Amino acid sequence: MSFSNGQSFIQIGSDGGYLPSPVTLTSVMVAPAERIDILVDFSQVAPGTEIILQNDAAAPFPTGDPPAPETTGQIMRFTIPRQTSHPVTPVPLPPVLNVLQVLTPNAPPRILVLFEVENPDTGDPIMVLLNGQIWDNPISELPEVGSTEDWIFVNLTDDAHPIHLHLVQFQVLNRQAIDSDLYMADWLMLNGMPPLEHPTKVLPLEPYLEGQPFPPGPDESGWKDTVRATSTGDTTVGVTRIRVRFAPQDADPTKAVPGFNLYPFDPTTGPGYVWHCHILDHEDNEMMRPYKVVK
Repeated sequence: MSFSNGQSFIQIGSDGGYLPSPVTLTSVMVAPAERIDILVDFSQVAPGTEIILQNDAAAPFPTGDPPAPETTGQIMRFTIPRQTSHPVTPVPLPPVLNVLQVLTPNAPPRILVLFEVENPDTGDPIMVLLNGQIWDNPISELPEVGSTEDWIFVNLTDDAHPIHLHLVQFQVLNRQAIDSDLYMADWLMLNGMPPLEHPTKVLPLEPYLEGQPFPPGPDESGWKDTVRATSTGDTTVGVTRIRVRFAPQDADPTKAVPGFNLYPFDPTTGPGYVWHCHILDHEDNEMMRPYKVVK
């Protein structure tokens, strides 16, 4: 996403509130369900100018078709008025907007594979699965209330997927390249071809990782509830790590321990929650799984 005149803007927030500091950008990636708060200064733009907030992301991202310039390539039009009745004096932003808690994991990490099932005759995708499981299979993600876990998404598809977790906010840790072909071959040898009819067997990542992990961009430095699990077709490939705490965003970190509920309600009751890809045709074709918080 960018402005047609190339001007910069300031991002101050993401899914879960303020970023730690204002970030000046000329473009930003926003996937379905991600949210950003931005400030745009049009005061230096000539009166009468029309500016288009434009989309240049391929769909599916990153290797699909580019957006049509006259339709999907245009998000919103701004027309600068020829005169203003109330001159505005910009107010400088504070250098610090938010102080994020440092999360420390106190439960084992989860390796979760994103896998696309293809038609064996045509190669066309017929469903996309989270960890090889369909929606109706038994719940496999059972985090303990108050715990902090690393969720590690291994994207073995050609597309980036905006993965959304209900109930919680999390922090994006890093991304890393992986030998996805070798990992997929060994994962299929271990588990068989999805959809699986048994609990997914975990294949450790370490022998397949390439290079060093790299941190998220400043636009992803705040609390999030949706993350782009980047794909083997992306320039940031394969593995995306997030750190999830099953407690409120403002929880006292000294009390956020497994088994201690800091929510103003009991999240262990009821049917539970879901995690899913936020691309509509993906979540409607099995890329959604239930999870349940336990005591």
